[in-house]
Amino acid sequence: MDITYEWRGDFDDSALEELHAEGFDHPAERIPWRARLERHSLGWVCAWEDGRLIGFVNVAWDGGVHAFVLDTVVARRARSRGIGSMLVGTAADGARAAGCEWLHVDFEEHLRSFYVDVCGFGESAAGLIAL
Repeated sequence: MDITYEWRGDFDDSALEELHAEGFDHPAERIPWRARLERHSLGWVCAWEDGRLIGFVNVAWDGGVHAFVLDTVVARRARSRGIGSMLVGTAADGARAAGCEWLHVDFEEHLRSFYVDVCGFGESAAGLIAL
């Protein structure tokens, strides 16, 4: 089956929420994803298979040269097929084309191999305040 990747792809809020809820293990809500992304994001990448949304990543930015990967998610049934790395690679291409010079990502320890080894992020010191 062919998988297509689309920068700033058109999606249905409920399809993205279903994918997000599955991937991050929370109950589905009625989140206005399209409005949120258009207000705060440089772009996003959708992965499609047979007309179904099976992957997503958001690219927030500072309005200048820094972009940030958020909410990388792949449907359970589609994992371990390289879709996540293609999402992040397509996000990097979109951020680069928009003039960004840096792509940042924060991740939990169990995702280190994915972001560092598979996607090619370098490690850097960072700070975080839980609010």
